[in-house]
Amino acid sequence: MKETTIVHVVTNVSHYKNPKEPTGLWLSELSHAWDVFAAKGYTQKIVSPKGGHVPLEPLSLKWPNLDASGRGWLMDESKTALLQNTLSPDSIDPALVDAIYFTGGHAVMFDFSDSVPLQRLTREVWEAGHVVASVCHGYCGLLNVTLANGSFLIAGRKMTGFSWTEEKLAGVTKKVPYNAEDVAKQRGALYEKALLPFTSNVVVDGRLVTGQNPQSAKATAHMVVQALQEETKAAR
Repeated sequence: MKETTIVHVVTNVSHYKNPKEPTGLWLSELSHAWDVFAAKGYTQKIVSPKGGHVPLEPLSLKWPNLDASGRGWLMDESKTALLQNTLSPDSIDPALVDAIYFTGGHAVMFDFSDSVPLQRLTREVWEAGHVVASVCHGYCGLLNVTLANGSFLIAGRKMTGFSWTEEKLAGVTKKVPYNAEDVAKQRGALYEKALLPFTSNVVVDGRLVTGQNPQSAKATAHMVVQALQEETKAAR
């Protein structure tokens, strides 16, 4: 039986435009999904736009954002080592990928959307009939992905991601380089968000699985598992 392989996408960016304002990977968005996929026995790999080191968002390492999952990651040297030497997108064979999962943190707004290698990997995974997923700001990695026919991957598809309302409540509207929710809508996405900000919300449109915020990471991962299981059934 072929093993199931998940590729997590993380950022290389450590700060907003102002170098004195740090950001990075929101750790729980990786650790929660990793835990879910590990429990299923999936093979997992981590890539970043440039490969190499991944900085962590300081806010994600503080209470109440740092939970047991995140603490467990930080205490595991084998896991922390994974973030010191991530793979580059070009080193991944798309034919071996069953799902690609874009993590978040505001940092990804600066290096996900314009990464041509990430766009290429995502397009090939999608057009091979596999799962594409994101959580929180991770959907920035989907904004500019086009398919073989030239259309945007997210055009006409239901999806979610960190909302502009949540950006306002987080007090970062002047720090972020663009309004991701608006860009998604401009690309033709059927954007949805939860009634209450910062509550778990996952939107599934076939093989596209998206979560709105850090609170959605675990639920998003579970829906990725479900999408993979449905894909396997359909292939039989």
